[in-house]
Amino acid sequence: MIGAGLGLRQGEAIGLSADDIDFEKEVVHVRRQIKMVRAKLCFALPKGRKVRDVPLPASVARAIRQHMEQFAPVPVTLPWGDPTPAETRVEAKHRRPRTFSLLVTGRERKAINRNYFNSYVWKPALATAAVIAALDEGTDGARVWEPSREHGFHALRHFFASEELEAGESVVSLARRPAGALRPWVHAAEVLPLPAPRRSTGKRRHRGDLRVAATVSWARGA
Repeated sequence: MIGAGLGLRQGEAIGLSADDIDFEKEVVHVRRQIKMVRAKLCFALPKGRKVRDVPLPASVARAIRQHMEQFAPVPVTLPWGDPTPAETRVEAKHRRPRTFSLLVTGRERKAINRNYFNSYVWKPALATAAVIAALDEGTDGARVWEPSREHGFHALRHFFASEELEAGESVVSLARRPAGALRPWVHAAEVLPLPAPRRSTGKRRHRGDLRVAATVSWARGA
């Protein structure tokens, strides 16, 4: 819901705090992301070091309120910018740990590792929605998923842009929004749609059901 309804990147979605949401003014302040540096997590500014505000639709606000009622925000503390040990006082000051009450956390009430999320939450949700094939359990016990780069969490931003245009948003105004990654998707008269369903012998639902995968992911506490 956060990705499809607000157009947030994955790191921004898992780094979203309850304090970032202004239900009264119907706006979400995108102030940080959770990123991985040398296999360790930390808070950081959004991509391009640019914070921004995005509109909060009523439907998304309701879903977030319901989620917060079922899963209370969890205070999570992480280093800022770089989790590696500081070598100077300036680095130590900049990287000092900061705490935010995150909307979504893992089972251990810690920040979500995107690699774990993608393999154990997102891709199983895609498989449940028949967007990708089910997991192929290798003989060596390795988890081998069907390649699905085009169906990653980022695809929800494509969906968000398409929904905005369908709702009457101007192509020009959408392209000018602070979230720069939206611009490459916006052309003179169209936004790239979600991929068409793949031909196969089995029955598979339309890949437009990424919204189903997103719902399954959300229901699993992601």
